[in-house]
Amino acid sequence: MFCCEGPFVYGNQTPMGNNERVINHYLSARAELDAPGSPFATIISDVRGAPVRVFASAPANLRMLWESTVAHGDKDYLVYEDERYTYAEIHAQVRKFAHYLTSQGVGRHSRVALAMRNYPEWVVGYWATVSIGAAVVGMNAWWTAPEMEYALNDSQPEVIVADDERLERLSHIAGLKPIHVIAVRSDRDLPANAVRWADVMSGADPGSLPVVEFDTDDDATIFYTSGTTGFPKGAQLTHRGSIANIYNIVVMTTAVAMSEQKAIAAGDIPAPTGPAPVALPPSFMAPTPLFHVTACNCILHPATASGAKVVLMYKWDAGRALELIERERITNFSGVPTMSREMLLHPDWSKRDTSSMIGMGGGGAALQPDLVHKIAGALKGGQPSTGYGMTETHGIITANSARWFIAKPESCGPLVPTLEGKLVDEDGNDLPRDPNTVGVLCVRGSVVIKGYLNRAEATADSIRDGWLNTGDIARIDEDGFVYIVDRAKDMVIRGGENVYCSEVETAIYNHDAIAEACVFGIPDERLGEVVAAVIVLRPGRSMSDVELRDFLAGKIASFKIPSKIWFRDEPIPRNASGKFLKRELRKEITGE
Repeated sequence: MFCCEGPFVYGNQTPMGNNERVINHYLSARAELDAPGSPFATIISDVRGAPVRVFASAPANLRMLWESTVAHGDKDYLVYEDERYTYAEIHAQVRKFAHYLTSQGVGRHSRVALAMRNYPEWVVGYWATVSIGAAVVGMNAWWTAPEMEYALNDSQPEVIVADDERLERLSHIAGLKPIHVIAVRSDRDLPANAVRWADVMSGADPGSLPVVEFDTDDDATIFYTSGTTGFPKGAQLTHRGSIANIYNIVVMTTAVAMSEQKAIAAGDIPAPTGPAPVALPPSFMAPTPLFHVTACNCILHPATASGAKVVLMYKWDAGRALELIERERITNFSGVPTMSREMLLHPDWSKRDTSSMIGMGGGGAALQPDLVHKIAGALKGGQPSTGYGMTETHGIITANSARWFIAKPESCGPLVPTLEGKLVDEDGNDLPRDPNTVGVLCVRGSVVIKGYLNRAEATADSIRDGWLNTGDIARIDEDGFVYIVDRAKDMVIRGGENVYCSEVETAIYNHDAIAEACVFGIPDERLGEVVAAVIVLRPGRSMSDVELRDFLAGKIASFKIPSKIWFRDEPIPRNASGKFLKRELRKEITGE
């Protein structure tokens, strides 16, 4: 259908000497891709009462995208540890499961919950469900039984597909509406309303998907947000938004490749020297959970659309990831920043062949500037990349990679084609467009979710006239590149001065003894809040709190330097998507 392998580059590149001209090459490439007649041209359309930018020639739904990949046939599609499946094999399983679901009464407006690790069955269940007009409910595999109970009562799926660990938790939930259970990779005794995956797959391949009709703005997925207070909210992701996110990713990567060639032709950057590298088939590693948009919408979707191989892991382990990168000749690694940092610091990095990698980075949290340069220096034939986004935008809001990321390592890149952005103050008033203006970022476009399931008030509070309040504090420079200063709720107000945690973390990571750094605010009787930090050092390194403060002196303002510093030997706790659990860490330290 199309390729989204990322920019094609030779060797390590250095920052650009003429930033303004090369940025103009990028903007020119974006304009060409959006011009009438381009397969990526956009138009303004009314979506749920708001004028938004959409791709004029995009497929109407995810079923059309999935069916287009049947041509990839015997190419590797899924690799899970030592298991391997071709596109043809997964297509056959998807057809079987789709017909099984319809036999159970699942169809348009129905829901199917997927509760398991990143097993191949998750992917089969996903494509089968969205191909018959039903919505996938992505169940967080880390949820406890009460958390599972809440999401199942909230989403009311007709079917749940669960692995052994989730089945065990499910057995402790009483009072659920009757739900049909399909057991994956489990030998436990099953209740009367359950069947095994192997039995579902035992029949003959029907040869085609069931005939169904559904709308481009129907729900495709219900993904639950992390939720900082109270219960998580089920974000309603549509077919339109999911397809638009894929196209956005393709445009962003294509524009970088085009602008690279434009800059070379204009003599603004040197042409590559030496022999061109051997082009490898695209191969993506999905180290983060498929029940989040990072792995599902930003890895699985575009990789599938391009006929690429997707490599899954039982659980995250940096050493195992390096082994798989070497074995499977991974070309694109996309995880949270801590994963990239752990691989670079792992003793096996120098022992494993990572020469296949053309892109390394990801999203879920800001990629610190020091890590951008470390990735650029470590990859032999590739470049760092990042995508900033949210569940509420089906995936990416911005993207930055290659030379442009190295040139602007603190930026998460420009907005994707189907989004417009603005900054507002704390009262929701629009702020002037100025490179020095800092405000809360709001975005509007076809990738903004329909709303939150069963939460009309929360939907109205977050999305107004089509504008989604991201809750992120940002600025936008003269070239349209976005800089996320911090999450509004993670900002520390120290004696009336705003301290953005990401800025302090960035400064700390410049010290080569630091493995992990997490910054947050803690209560203080005199100042209201003070800046605190929890630090994990690299093996064999030592440091005192005085030494760290001396290192930061002069790099950031004195009021930003942590007044409370704790060192710990074990890794900082993270949630299922790899983000630091700041609130739990704060509670662990302060008891509040």
